Amino acid sequence: MIFTGDLILAEVLQGFRRQKDFDKARTALLKFRVVEMVGMDTAVKSAQNYRSLRAKGITIRKTIDCLIATFCIENKLALLHADRDFDPFEQHLNLQVRHPFAKP
Repeated sequence: MIFTGDLILAEVLQGFRRQKDFDKARTALLKFRVVEMVGMDTAVKSAQNYRSLRAKGITIRKTIDCLIATFCIENKLALLHADRDFDPFEQHLNLQVRHPFAKP
């Protein structure tokens, strides 16, 4: 099953300057099921994951990336991404990933 998270929806949609593009993207993304991603447990675990990576000398630049990765790790979900910021989560915290441009 493919779905999108509310955080991802917000992050993608905020990047559009033109209303026309925003509307097209919103329509396309809302064809997927949208799930709520963050509650207290995920927030705390995300902070723990951030601190764990920081202890290894890795700084995660964006809180939202830490929240998204943690949600996927905790729920045993694969994350489809093309963003190197998720690599430390894959390498050190067992984030399952799918790279859209990877060769089969």
